[in-house]
Amino acid sequence: MDTNVLISALVGHGKPRRLVTELLERHQIVSSRQMLAEFSEVMSREKFAEVSRSQLDSFLSILVRRAVFVSTGLTRKIIAQDPEDDIVLGTALKGNASHLVSGDKHLLGLKRFKGVKITTVEEMLEILGSRTTAS
Repeated sequence: MDTNVLISALVGHGKPRRLVTELLERHQIVSSRQMLAEFSEVMSREKFAEVSRSQLDSFLSILVRRAVFVSTGLTRKIIAQDPEDDIVLGTALKGNASHLVSGDKHLLGLKRFKGVKITTVEEMLEILGSRTTAS
């Protein structure tokens, strides 16, 4: 799950929050220290001042307890326009993720990377919904 999806889940009440909740409760989220560092850095920006420190700490605590953490492992440059995207790709690969959920146009433009399907929040909710009804 890309950092932008986590941020949207924390600050909003829509589909990203619903997806993160679903994944944390019934599936597995893969992350890395590098991704959490980026998340924390972005959340410290002035535009997110309405998010209290306790909200942020609580969100991070839940994520740290329930997610699987890996080292990124990807050193070559895949997305020249945004090197942070390489960290997301490396995390997904190292964690053997089946899907990478993002709102980032560079990542979504790849559609698939070394077996990892790259989807939007809405697409992932549809995938999870179809798995639930098929079970």
